[in-house]
Amino acid sequence: RQHEAPRRVKRAWVIPPISVSENHKRIPHLLVQIKSDKQQPGGVIYSIKGPGVDEEPLGIFSIDKFSGKVFLNAMLDREENDRYRLRAFALDLGGVTLEDPTDLEIIVVDQNDNRPLFRQDVFTGRVVEGAEPGTCVMTVDATDADDPDTDNAAVRYSILEQGAADMFSINATTGEICTTRPGLDRETMGVYNLTVQAADMSGDGLTTTAMAVIYLEDINDNPPEFTKEEFSMEVEEQAAGVDVGKVFVHDKDLAGSPSWLAKFTILEGDPEGAFAIRTDPHTNDGVLSVVKPLDHEVRDRFELTVSVQNERPLEPSAPASPRALATVRVRVRDVNEAPVFRENPRRISVLEGTPPGTPITTYTASDPDTHQIQTLSYALLYDPADWLQLDPHAGTVRTKRELLHPSAFLQGGWYIALLLARDDAEPPLSATGTLSIEILEVNDHAPQLQPPAGMLCGRPGRGGTLLLGATDDDRPPHGAPFHFQLSPQHPQLARNWSIARFNVTHAVLAVLAELPEGPYSLPLLLRDSGTPPREQQQLLNVSVCHCGRDGTCLDGVLAAATAGAGITLGALMIILGSTILLLGRRRALRKGLLQRSQDDMRDNILNYDEQGGGEEDQDAYDINQLRHPDLFSPRAKPPLRRDAPLSSGTPLAPRKLPSSPSDIEDFINEGLEAADSDPSVPPYDTALIYDYEGSGSVASPLSSIVSSLTDEDQDYDYLSEWGPRFRRLADLYG
Repeated sequence: RQHEAPRRVKRAWVIPPISVSENHKRIPHLLVQIKSDKQQPGGVIYSIKGPGVDEEPLGIFSIDKFSGKVFLNAMLDREENDRYRLRAFALDLGGVTLEDPTDLEIIVVDQNDNRPLFRQDVFTGRVVEGAEPGTCVMTVDATDADDPDTDNAAVRYSILEQGAADMFSINATTGEICTTRPGLDRETMGVYNLTVQAADMSGDGLTTTAMAVIYLEDINDNPPEFTKEEFSMEVEEQAAGVDVGKVFVHDKDLAGSPSWLAKFTILEGDPEGAFAIRTDPHTNDGVLSVVKPLDHEVRDRFELTVSVQNERPLEPSAPASPRALATVRVRVRDVNEAPVFRENPRRISVLEGTPPGTPITTYTASDPDTHQIQTLSYALLYDPADWLQLDPHAGTVRTKRELLHPSAFLQGGWYIALLLARDDAEPPLSATGTLSIEILEVNDHAPQLQPPAGMLCGRPGRGGTLLLGATDDDRPPHGAPFHFQLSPQHPQLARNWSIARFNVTHAVLAVLAELPEGPYSLPLLLRDSGTPPREQQQLLNVSVCHCGRDGTCLDGVLAAATAGAGITLGALMIILGSTILLLGRRRALRKGLLQRSQDDMRDNILNYDEQGGGEEDQDAYDINQLRHPDLFSPRAKPPLRRDAPLSSGTPLAPRKLPSSPSDIEDFINEGLEAADSDPSVPPYDTALIYDYEGSGSVASPLSSIVSSLTDEDQDYDYLSEWGPRFRRLADLYG
């Protein structure tokens, strides 16, 4: 087979690009005629396709299908489409393609139909005043929609108008605006409005304009100046924190800027710093105020020298101000002032017990108004205890009643009173003074022995000690430490007794030699540590008991603890009742009941006429006093009443001791009479109320008395010596 050679396209079917000017107004306009080399007897049908024909924008181009002529049917705009690419077709009458499709390119030729356009209508720039020539401020720019490859889009810039000074120039190609000469002064002209133009065709074509606004930025080239050289003001005395007046300034620089804001300083005339000056941020004026109270009597006028300058330093090129200083004269007006207590509070000291009417102080105030004649009067404003009286004219304070300590009106030993001082001006003014009175403690109480009685073992070194204490109604330093000693008036006491210090409030009483059981009354001398010290002799009632092995008092000998109180009627009734209980049993049971007894319980009848504590703290009565006549010898010292007041050594009605043991009945009756007539003791013959007496009693129950007694060691013959009333018992048991 022979290869087919490549098909050659005929020249008539190859269509070169067609150029047509935009905005062509003769419509329709023949652009070109296409023709196929393959003419058929019946003819050729031509067609075109593409943008402007059957694609958007539609209807711009058309073709005569029989002649092949292509027409322009609408005006073209290069700025919308600068070229169109179409396809041309040739068909026979049956629609069969005679030629391959060929390209038809239509180029739109540009015309200068677009003006340059500025990117914004108003351009804004800033430059500091006084800028050097050649300082560039801003750049304006414009665009042209025409073909940039032609002069239709070649834009040039110019300044059409800028005022009479011609301070700026513009680069024709770049649109940059710069200063051309010195002398830019914001205070002369703060804003420049330039009219700039852009023209295409290299400046000869279409034009457009815009505004270029240039603001001059302020620099501190103008100092502030006072509007006048002297200012006069006045203010009331004693006023503080108030405004006196204003000093006015002027500054040409931009209001509100640091170059405009003023700063004031008081240079002279105020050595004590009584004035201050600040800047009003709205008006830039100086506001003078008083920061310390002024006293017309001390100084009635001031002459101040005030300077002004800006917050921002002045430019070196700025001229100096001739009005940077001003004189401010301030007059101080006199007003009525309240009295003043120079010493407030006034503190004084007064001894407690100071008698009424005693002057303790003169508390006066002073009137600051020395240029006015005024009289001060005084009154007590606060005197809670009504202790004071005040002279209304002289201000002398006296005691109205005795100042006592302690008192509910004292605070830490101080009494607080308030005084009022008032002048006679119209209206009157007053002041309050505080009077603090310290009530000084006086040592007017001697220490008191507490407790006034006690019990101890009668053997040295074996429980033979007793802890003594004391109290004092005085406050420190007139109280403890206390000093205890045996009365110097009775030196013989030192042979059997000694007192040693235990602490500041207590001492220890000790026996030095073995003492017989029984009550003792020791005169002691107690002294405090006050100035001067107070001392008092007091009686200590001591009961010496029978000592056990461990140095404590044995329960069986508690009858020795009466401490000299004497036998009361109640105690005797208990003794007699107990005796009847023991001896009133049937004689047939006497031996069996008493065989096991080893102790004489008659010596240990407990005194139950006192409340609380049980047997452990009860004192017993020694019945031996009734059995042995020698105890009641006339030479013996009468026993002390344990229930008598501490201040009395013996009862008010001392009892008469019986002369013989046989007169027991008379002894009991006399004791009853003495107890009834003694006003210092409670009535022991009244009904007694017994309360809980403690637990853990070491005494045996009463039921054990009968079972523990025997007749072997008992001798009842002495009952016959007790008088007629005990004769029956003597007959039964004697």
